[in-house]
Amino acid sequence: MNRIEIDSHSGCCFGVAKAISRAEEELQKGGTLYCLGDIVHNNIEVERLEKMGLITINHEQFKQLKNVRVLLRAHGEPPSAYEIAKQNNIEIIDASCPVVLGLQKRINKKFTRRSNNNAQIVIYGKRGHAEVNGLLGQTDDSAIVIESKDEIDKLDFSRDISLFSQTTKPLDGYREVGEIIKSRMLNGATFEFYDTICRQVSNRVPNIQEFAQTHDLIFFIAGEKSSNGKVLFAECKKKNPNSYLIHSPDEIDPALLKDNMSIGICGATSTPMWQMKTVAENIKKLKPRMYIEKAAF
Repeated sequence: MNRIEIDSHSGCCFGVAKAISRAEEELQKGGTLYCLGDIVHNNIEVERLEKMGLITINHEQFKQLKNVRVLLRAHGEPPSAYEIAKQNNIEIIDASCPVVLGLQKRINKKFTRRSNNNAQIVIYGKRGHAEVNGLLGQTDDSAIVIESKDEIDKLDFSRDISLFSQTTKPLDGYREVGEIIKSRMLNGATFEFYDTICRQVSNRVPNIQEFAQTHDLIFFIAGEKSSNGKVLFAECKKKNPNSYLIHSPDEIDPALLKDNMSIGICGATSTPMWQMKTVAENIKKLKPRMYIEKAAF
């Protein structure tokens, strides 16, 4: 076939793309711009923006700053970050994903309006993840985080439970956790399940499964820190064992490229489209007879 196709459903999700665009806009204004944490879990993109002037800082450094501009990335931040900004006269450029902000408000509302202090707010997500830290902050860090169904036993099923999820978790796994908790509730305790999964992210799984099956060879590009990248690549590998994870467009193994084959290129919700296009161009340099299909991006 000698064709290369870039998955039109891959690339940065709306929230991440919005944060990157906002950073670029602010950098064009001149002056110093800080970003609280990596703007995206993609080292190459972070380095590109740092060359434009973006300065990445951690939360300890953030506390020491005064009278500066700080961009909040798509993952969102807990209330404490806004309090520090107010105290230190920091101008916040809020690029938090609207979906994440909506979830923060729902959790905070549930926390402040609980009918009894004995109720448990549970968050299904990755412990220590930036988004989860922001969600925990809405409950004064009192919510219980569970990463999988194996951690359900830490809950008290005789007390009311309200279950929320990190927006980027797999939908099937979240529903399974919800069903198990519901089945174990005791003594009239109530269980509330809130579907807080971002569909733009969850729909990536069936899309990428289908894409992987339509090609002889798959190159999946994602940053080393991308949790979403690890999940989506695993789905690729399930459907197409001839799938390879790369962290840079330059990591293509020429030995994998054969004549008369169809090559698919895809990536995580933190992988900018320009990186996937660069992968395609690098393959074509190695195999000039390859044809890059023009998809509607």
